[in-house]
Amino acid sequence: MTSTQQYDAMFSGIIGQDYQMLKLICPYAIEMSRLVAEQVAGTQRPDTPLTVVELGGGTGITTLAILIAADNANVLSVDNEPTMQNQARQNLQEWSAQGRLRFSGADALTALRNLATASIDVLASAYTLHNFPADYRIQVLQEAYRVLVPGGRFINGDRYALDDIVTHTRNTQHEVAGYFKVLTDMQRLDLLEHWIIHLFSDESENYIMREAEARRQMVAAGFQHIKIHQRLDVNALLTAEK
Repeated sequence: MTSTQQYDAMFSGIIGQDYQMLKLICPYAIEMSRLVAEQVAGTQRPDTPLTVVELGGGTGITTLAILIAADNANVLSVDNEPTMQNQARQNLQEWSAQGRLRFSGADALTALRNLATASIDVLASAYTLHNFPADYRIQVLQEAYRVLVPGGRFINGDRYALDDIVTHTRNTQHEVAGYFKVLTDMQRLDLLEHWIIHLFSDESENYIMREAEARRQMVAAGFQHIKIHQRLDVNALLTAEK
């Protein structure tokens, strides 16, 4: 069994239907969760617990990836959507029982404002920041910088829109075609409607997170060493340091 097959088998057993559905609809999202976790694991220091705050934990797919990849990470998973977070609580009871996982039902900005300055090692996220209106996102970045320790890392796998609008539009069209193929084959027009409506929000002027502007906002918040490690069409893994 390959490492990818082992990864799929483990996640399917714990996360179940949520993982399988996301893998079909948005295979890049699954890869971004893995890449975020890999970057968190690379931040570990020998014999020192790693304090991680995850924004937008959802049903726990990225949370689980982090907990498995970084075996000395203690994670606070933040999500103000109760239905999704309740699934994560159920799915990840083992890690909660070990004391490695806590949950916050606050919104991202409130949760960060409740944390002490320079109190966490890593701020991690996957497919959350692009859902924030631009002005709210700027405040989240400012608070993320404040709560990180000096040398702390910001790790985000997300929809970072290309600055080349023509190429970005072409990639988005390809993504939408994939939604139609998968979900019409599954006869899930309800989910297709949901994803298309959500995509209109993602691409709207007040929400779209273009790479160059995202970098400028992070620089303004104080971050350094901002780097795109991998791009998969409209998706990219970005890291930065305090």
